[in-house]
Amino acid sequence: MELLETVRRFNRTVTQRVGALDDEYLSRGRPLGQARLLWEIGPAGAEVAALRARLGLDAGYLSRLLRALEADGLVVVGVGTSGDARVREASLTDAGRAEWAILDSASDDLAHSILGPLSDAQRSRLATAMAEVERLLLASMVELTVCPPADPRARACLRAYARELSQRFDDGFDTGVSRPVDDEDLTPPRGVFLLATLSGEPVGCGALKLHRDAPAEIKRVWVSGTVRGLGLGRRILSDLEHRAATAGHRSVRLDTNRNLTEAIALYRSTGYKEVPAFNDEPYAHHWFEKHL
Repeated sequence: MELLETVRRFNRTVTQRVGALDDEYLSRGRPLGQARLLWEIGPAGAEVAALRARLGLDAGYLSRLLRALEADGLVVVGVGTSGDARVREASLTDAGRAEWAILDSASDDLAHSILGPLSDAQRSRLATAMAEVERLLLASMVELTVCPPADPRARACLRAYARELSQRFDDGFDTGVSRPVDDEDLTPPRGVFLLATLSGEPVGCGALKLHRDAPAEIKRVWVSGTVRGLGLGRRILSDLEHRAATAGHRSVRLDTNRNLTEAIALYRSTGYKEVPAFNDEPYAHHWFEKHL
């Protein structure tokens, strides 16, 4: 309860200090929701679907916000540059770009008003604390969901995974040389593909093969560099272990390359023990097992 109260008290203080409770955010005659949406659209414009995912807004609420900005002559919504009628894009009018610039300046003024009363040491402490809070909040916003391995977001993760291995392995990485992992092996009941997303964008993945007469096998654990350091790799690993245990497995295995030192450190710190090779993966130098 003490932790919950700390979070709630922090939320109350922040919403008051940044003016989220005011009817007119930054004295611009519109509430925070409209101002934030205008800012996110920005001079470059943005797809409506991307805005919805980025801000975590209900489709109906987002539509109402867009209509309000359109009514004020600040935004136009239409077919995007791709020409696909199914893809709607929001862009700023000349008046919208002028308003965006004013918001940008007013946001600077608000930041100055927060930092102004503080000493240099206090400003440094606040900036450090804010950066840490932001990272932890981002970590709490990452969602883990089971996803078909053929989903475009899953494919994007696997391509990024392969690109990184190609850069880090001594002799590169070729999916045609590595032991195959078929989509069917990562689809229930034979397995699962776990996708990590942040504001709708894929930022990590992991897979689990549920063998009939052998320990479950963890594969394709990858985390985007944009979110590393948030504990996401550990979280993906824990989720896969839980799913293996729920499926009745008493242990899980995995293999890895000697150049993936961070992954090896993670496995060892979470209870994995090195064991003799249990497969003929050509890129593997270490094989690990953990009893669940």
